[in-house]
Amino acid sequence: MVVLNKIYTRTGDGGDTALGNGTRVAKHSARVNAYGTVDECNACLGMARLHADGEMAARLAAIQNDLFDLGADLCRPEMEKDADAEYPPLRMVAAQVERLEAEIDAMNADLTPLRSFILPGGSALAAHLHLCRTVSRRAERLSVELAADESVNPAAVKYLNRLSDWFFVAARVANENGTADVLWVPGANR
Repeated sequence: MVVLNKIYTRTGDGGDTALGNGTRVAKHSARVNAYGTVDECNACLGMARLHADGEMAARLAAIQNDLFDLGADLCRPEMEKDADAEYPPLRMVAAQVERLEAEIDAMNADLTPLRSFILPGGSALAAHLHLCRTVSRRAERLSVELAADESVNPAAVKYLNRLSDWFFVAARVANENGTADVLWVPGANR
């Protein structure tokens, strides 16, 4: 259980921060950049939820919770003896990726195939979901970069890859099942 009774600690005043395993690293480290961008995506998603209701709002809430799981996973380097830790780390699992895939398939079933790229926009919800898509793509790039040098849970990277696809399809749903998508017109302003 997390208990936050004091918000500032002054321990990061020198430009470093503690990871989930207690190791201190620079605040500009690849790992902090990765999970910090996941946090940024979560904040963008909070803005999107202001424009959602019903099933979409429930799905967005579930993803926000997943993003906290993902941040917890990324902030704690994988170790061979994770199971022996005093507090076993929270790790992303295949079922979370599979849930996104099932939701993408369900949402995409009612959409007409695209014949053009889509400009981010349309409804307020769609515009916010496109922003979430781009931030989740950045989080994925940073996580892949981190994984090139340090151990990263493969399910975490897969989740981010599916998440950006999820946001894309959800934005189309938010644009009246794609009928209100804003299509790119190549060379329109030449």
